[in-house]
Amino acid sequence: MEKKYELIVYGATGFTGQLCGKYLNKNYSDLTWAIAGRNKDKLEKVKADLNLSCDVIIADGGDLDALRVLAGQTKVVLSTAGPFARYGSLLVQACVEEGAHYTDITGENHWVRGLIEKHHEEAASKGIRIIPSCGYDSIPSDIGAFFTVSQFDKPVKRIDVYQEALGTASGGTTETMFSMGKLTKEMRDPFVLNPKGTVSAEQRENSKDGFQIEKIEALEGWSGMGLMAVANTRVVRRSAALMEQNQKPYGNNFSFGEHGLFQTKRLARIASYGLLTAFIVISTPIKYLVRPFLLKPGEGPSQEMQDKGWFRSTFVAQAEDGEIKICSLYGSGDPGYKSTSKLVCESALTLAKAEDLPGGNEYGGVLTSAVGLGDALINRLKNAEIEFKVIK
Repeated sequence: MEKKYELIVYGATGFTGQLCGKYLNKNYSDLTWAIAGRNKDKLEKVKADLNLSCDVIIADGGDLDALRVLAGQTKVVLSTAGPFARYGSLLVQACVEEGAHYTDITGENHWVRGLIEKHHEEAASKGIRIIPSCGYDSIPSDIGAFFTVSQFDKPVKRIDVYQEALGTASGGTTETMFSMGKLTKEMRDPFVLNPKGTVSAEQRENSKDGFQIEKIEALEGWSGMGLMAVANTRVVRRSAALMEQNQKPYGNNFSFGEHGLFQTKRLARIASYGLLTAFIVISTPIKYLVRPFLLKPGEGPSQEMQDKGWFRSTFVAQAEDGEIKICSLYGSGDPGYKSTSKLVCESALTLAKAEDLPGGNEYGGVLTSAVGLGDALINRLKNAEIEFKVIK
């Protein structure tokens, strides 16, 4: 069925939603698109402030009928309206029912687990691609691991990614982290997003959460805790499992780890134990004392901070025969906001415009960027000045 729009940005009045509007307006003047949310006045103000030449659609996240009308008009929905466990479930349902592809910027794996259980089979049967986690969580880790594996012509045994970044957190991200609270035993499972029966004892042994502060000789730095490792590792492991189901395995008993990378041992210690303390605070009632001092939803870093920010993801991969390769991704711009808006917009545009998506037109399900977008996304990201490099 012909759709009126190629793309609708849902949650366009939020901080990241507005960045997506700016990005699309600046770079894709030929795009047929709309912005959407629950408040008409705020949407019209965003449209005027950003000088957008797109339509405005009103749909509350709790109004399934309105969301069905929205999804029925577009090829792709791009959502920035988090926390997604609070605002996103009916929107995804509407997309599956009305035949719209979907992508977002969530890092809420507990919510994605629910999407898999509710929608994977139906989306797969309809050829609808539901692809969460297409911002800084978890594109660099996921598409970077996919890119690294593609540099080998042999099975890969393990990849470790070492993350470096300069950026700040917006009010929306803070609200999401506070809303998640204490992780349940299920959510602490390193393979929570995997299909049943796709995890070996060896993979479990090599995929435990935690961090070590140690010298990484190949990278001239020190490893420590990765800020979003708990979110990103689950996504990459789902990719590896789905690739194996699609007869394109990364490698036998493939394992993946994620770490922070720091210039000195002292910095690695300070950052790692600081993060550990922050996670403890978020999972206890102390968080209610801290929350008033942090940014509120809709707030975020200044333009200067957005422009100064950057991220680098360096992948150290070992093939089953022992060969080592090192690859990297680099992007300029605050990773959580300026880079995230670029990453999710290019993911949505890949769904809207690419004619060479992995698996063909009939392939669908609750997927990942590596499985559902693959090389088509890599090509768009390269054109959008995300650097992919083979270092060694």
